[in-house]
Amino acid sequence: MTTPTRAERRKWTISRRALPYLLLAPALCFELLVHLVPMLGGLWMSLLELTQFHIRNWVRAPFAGLDNYRFAVDFNGAVGAELLHSFLITCAFAVLTVGISWALGMFAATLLQRSFPGRAVLRALFLVPYALPVYTAVLIWKFMLDRSDGMVNTVLADLGLGGGTFWLLGDNAFLSLVVTAVWRLWPFAFLALMAGMQSIPADVHESATVDGVGPWQQFRSITLPMLRPVNQVLVLVLFLWTFNDFNVAYLLFDKSVPGAANLLSIHIYSNSFLTWNFGLGSAMSALLLLFLLVVTAGYLAFTSRRVKDV
Repeated sequence: MTTPTRAERRKWTISRRALPYLLLAPALCFELLVHLVPMLGGLWMSLLELTQFHIRNWVRAPFAGLDNYRFAVDFNGAVGAELLHSFLITCAFAVLTVGISWALGMFAATLLQRSFPGRAVLRALFLVPYALPVYTAVLIWKFMLDRSDGMVNTVLADLGLGGGTFWLLGDNAFLSLVVTAVWRLWPFAFLALMAGMQSIPADVHESATVDGVGPWQQFRSITLPMLRPVNQVLVLVLFLWTFNDFNVAYLLFDKSVPGAANLLSIHIYSNSFLTWNFGLGSAMSALLLLFLLVVTAGYLAFTSRRVKDV
């Protein structure tokens, strides 16, 4: 049996190094085709005067330059004022949804760390909202909230807390939107935090207990610091999902979304597909993408610096 030469061994080593990249190449090309091409098409559409008069042959639509962006960020005008209103509502919606979902997930993960009878059943029940399809979960909440004599109002009336409230109208729509989104999202936070807590060595908490450290102090000094990498990714993912959320609001209110629940994604959809101003809608989408990129970069830089300081 002949011994391979140095050149043959080098060629084999290069081939082995290139094999993972060759295996990933088809998936990477498909991802670029699915995500990058529509994104570039949307950016080009944002520079066009693409209305219902030019939608039939949108490639030949008049070039508008940055006019769509000027309309969108002109907060003294009607278009800019409505966009700013939707942006502020989306910020409040994202902060409340992410904060409450994280708090509920942390509470549930902490509760289920210790073994007790029925823990497996309780853990499975906690994951039901996340396992349900979005369409099914939101329609269940819509059915409970839609009518003045629906399930939510009936329960509130039985408890002596009122009833007959129209939860999907007026300012109550924002509360209904947050509750529905939290119910859908918090099991994911619970799952991620529970997995992170299980990676913490048990002897760390046992040593702290022997030293007389209480549960609350252990949570602050041991659990939270050791969960910092998990929380760094979890909070960012929850924020991006929530800020881009379209399905919950659209399924909960259909096309007649109240002003108090007019999220940015719904506002962009209305400008694009209801008023047929695709150029303006594309410009708003590009601004949303830019905002999320800036927030993501700033958040990662801030959290990475804190990790280094610690």
